[in-house]
Amino acid sequence: FAPGPAAPAPERLRVVVADDNPVVRAGLGVLLSGRADIQVVAEAADGREAYEKTLEHRPDVVLLDVRMPGVDGISALPHLVGIAPVLMLTYSRESEIVHEALRLGAGGYLVHGEFTANQLVQAVRDTKDGRANFTVTAADALLAHMRHGTPPQRGPLPEGLGSALATAPAPPPPHTAEPSESLSQLQPVVGQSSVSGGSVPTPNRQQYGLSSREVEVMDLIASGMSNQQIAATCFISEKTVKNHINRIFTKLHSATRSEAIAHWLGTAPRNPGRQP
Repeated sequence: FAPGPAAPAPERLRVVVADDNPVVRAGLGVLLSGRADIQVVAEAADGREAYEKTLEHRPDVVLLDVRMPGVDGISALPHLVGIAPVLMLTYSRESEIVHEALRLGAGGYLVHGEFTANQLVQAVRDTKDGRANFTVTAADALLAHMRHGTPPQRGPLPEGLGSALATAPAPPPPHTAEPSESLSQLQPVVGQSSVSGGSVPTPNRQQYGLSSREVEVMDLIASGMSNQQIAATCFISEKTVKNHINRIFTKLHSATRSEAIAHWLGTAPRNPGRQP
């Protein structure tokens, strides 16, 4: 019998690697592209270039370093997660950086020296499928938060990390993306914290009567995290996350995530005939 048609080759998982160290980028390229199901489609040396490459290639996963010149990884992160899942891959092990990265939507956090090549490859695959991976340092930071029951103080991050976040725009929709225009605003802002709020007034959140856990979950929702990411960050089940969200929506008189976020951030339009 004549041989049948060859089965189509499975699509390879496409990765963008962002790290300012060319040796690290080269090593990751060789390691990942050596797997039959993974392909490194682009490399970037800072957050600005990572955004450009991610916008151009629309990868399945972005591997992102924290400390990079110009636009650092923390500043670029909230704009990257709107385009593709992001896995932090870095030497930065400070607990406040771990928490900030997860708050801003990272799908996992790996510290160099704490994982094997096979564990990294599996973490990349898991990130594409929405499963979070953490190495020991990141897991310890999350566990310490759970044991103490309160998040770390949201002060300025080390070395001005996240300083470009205050002026950087949200990623444009795919059909209107113009990297040359939007990226011109991704500039480092020396001396500003990632939590600076400009002239936007601080909303009165006490009026909603949320518990401390519900406040934590709502903050994570507002940062763009999925239910699975929230569950991994808070060390609770997805079912528990859904229960918290249902109660939060009731207290915020919201039917959707976007409506709840608008009330939480104080950007919802005022309606005199409706309670907040």
